[in-house]
Amino acid sequence: MQEKIVLYKKVADDVLAMLQQAYRVVQFDGVNAGNRAAFMAQLEDAVGLIGASVKIDATILDLAPRLKAISSISVGIDQFDPADLSKRGIALLNTPDVLTETTADTGFALILATARRVVEMADYVRQGRWTHSIGDDCFGSDVQGKTLGIVGMGRIGGAMARRASLGFGMPVLYSNRHPNPAAEKAYGARFCPLATLLQSADFVCITAPLTPETHGMIGATELAQMRSSAILINISRGSIIDETALISALENGRLRGAGLDVFEREPLSPDSRLLQMPNVVALPHIGSATHETRHGMAVCAAQNLLDALSGKATRNVVNAEVLTQMRQFGIQSSQPSL
Repeated sequence: MQEKIVLYKKVADDVLAMLQQAYRVVQFDGVNAGNRAAFMAQLEDAVGLIGASVKIDATILDLAPRLKAISSISVGIDQFDPADLSKRGIALLNTPDVLTETTADTGFALILATARRVVEMADYVRQGRWTHSIGDDCFGSDVQGKTLGIVGMGRIGGAMARRASLGFGMPVLYSNRHPNPAAEKAYGARFCPLATLLQSADFVCITAPLTPETHGMIGATELAQMRSSAILINISRGSIIDETALISALENGRLRGAGLDVFEREPLSPDSRLLQMPNVVALPHIGSATHETRHGMAVCAAQNLLDALSGKATRNVVNAEVLTQMRQFGIQSSQPSL
């Protein structure tokens, strides 16, 4: 009998067929209160997991003693504890390259939408308020030539820098764990401390991964350092920003606006004060939400899992240290920069 993998997210038929060529696949269309028990019951003899948007914690892992690899259909790994997975000898894989450009498109869409008040002005027209030539009460602000500050100069940060520098003539500042010489050479990006970036940028875009170090890194102190005319963009993870502090800064006029694709709790509550502010553009976590990108992510994740389980993994392994423990499975890989 074929070994079993558990798929906990609906995927296209061709992706399912990829997995079924080598393994018996038990599929769930997400995990919820109605099917969680059934999902848990399938873990005992599973050698692989693949999916997204489910917290894979010790409670789940304790039920899966044969598990060798988990492939997440995402670049973010905040649903996992890589250190615990390494202790258990389980490889964790993700899809860091596939969604880079699409997510950067979303980030720049938020920059343009907030600066030019696109959503607010579209509502203005729909509400029948456009009855004469607009005045300065409807004016936005330019984007070209303004300074973009990028917090986290990884793949997505680099894609944002390229759009800003080459497309809009924007000076680019960035804060990162380490300098990024490639971005500096290609886009004229300037490495600086976070405080300097916050004090200098017209737009501050968060693209850093969520880690214990970045959790809550943009709080009241950091928001107070930003210009009152600045706009905050977040296309990473909501918990990097202290949402209560952000709401206070927006309500008190400390910031001009915010463009947010992610939030501390998702879905965002309909009664959130953020939704009552015309200077906030709020999206339902659509950073990678295009047909092409989501399909590409699923294909990549499926191939990641097949490679890991067959001992052929060469990329996208998050916890590379586990590979030493798993030499018996023949996996050889290297850890990508996140």
